[in-house]
Amino acid sequence: MPGNSQRRGRRVTPKKGAAGGTGGKNRSSLAGKGRTLPADERPWHKGYSGTEKLPNKTAWKQEKERRAAAAEGRAPKIGVPGTKDTTWGGGGRSRGGPATGRLARGGARSGPRVSPGRKAHPPKDAPELLVGRNPVVEALRANVPATALYVAQGIDVDDRVTELVRTAGDRGIAILEISRAELDRMTGGVLHQGVGLQVPAYAYEPFEDLLAAAAEQPEPLLVALDGVTDPRNLGAVVRSAAAFGAHGVFVPERRAAGMTATAWRTSAGAAARTPVSQVVNMTRAVKKCQAEGFTVVGLDADGETDLYDLEAAVGPLVVVVGSEGRGLSRLVGETCDLRVRIPMHSDVESLNASVAAAVTLAEVARRRAVG
Repeated sequence: MPGNSQRRGRRVTPKKGAAGGTGGKNRSSLAGKGRTLPADERPWHKGYSGTEKLPNKTAWKQEKERRAAAAEGRAPKIGVPGTKDTTWGGGGRSRGGPATGRLARGGARSGPRVSPGRKAHPPKDAPELLVGRNPVVEALRANVPATALYVAQGIDVDDRVTELVRTAGDRGIAILEISRAELDRMTGGVLHQGVGLQVPAYAYEPFEDLLAAAAEQPEPLLVALDGVTDPRNLGAVVRSAAAFGAHGVFVPERRAAGMTATAWRTSAGAAARTPVSQVVNMTRAVKKCQAEGFTVVGLDADGETDLYDLEAAVGPLVVVVGSEGRGLSRLVGETCDLRVRIPMHSDVESLNASVAAAVTLAEVARRRAVG
């Protein structure tokens, strides 16, 4: 009969019923404790690099590590206090990197922005993390402003790694050795080859200040990019603008390339000398320029004016360059005073945006030089 079985392991008690709840008493124990702080945000760790006051014990740990590293002939594994904003919700200018260029002077505390490929949408004023050995080496060669160089532990050292570590050390950039898992987390899974360069966000010039400063020049010249999405084109245009005497560049805030590390590198340092502004609405910005006495010309393959017949080049001028694919937007094109075409003697329909800008700026500079 059931219940009278003589086999071993038989059940002698009724089945267990449903477990009783706690009535919500243990709800607080299930709440998250927040993220785990990395070493450079822990005030008690020798790798601390925050902006808050450095504890005496942490300073002693860092000094001890410096002495040990000097005795062993290696780089000290310590942080650089003041290079990472650890004040919640506050902003502060990094003191660990160079002061060249227009760096952001404030912003909420956040991690690096990853370029390229991260799916998250970080704040605009968040630093950018440039990854890959070749991009990092090229950025350092171009004197792109940087606040920290991250190197994964145990990576294979080649000539590029040696050069980027040496260059970062010569420029006073903080060099932080972290685990590969931590670098993977920072880059969001992007292939980084064991190195990452933290670049502060570019601080754009206010458009009103840019326009006012240009208007004070004897021969004002500005360049507007209407929807150019490739940061390399933006960097190349900034370089051409600096070479041919333009007094600034302005771009839309949305659906357009910004001054990333890639754009800065392509500009070959010209971004440190040529102010760049972002505008909310390109059409309104163009109308403001017209109100200040500027003649606005848009580059268009079907334009009614030949570039070599542009008599307005000797006066206050704004050159508007369209996007790589569709060219000038309809509203911006209708707002321009003139539409200018570049004469070409081949079957090529159009030029690259940065090349078209360079050709136009060179012709404007030539006309102004001959009077």
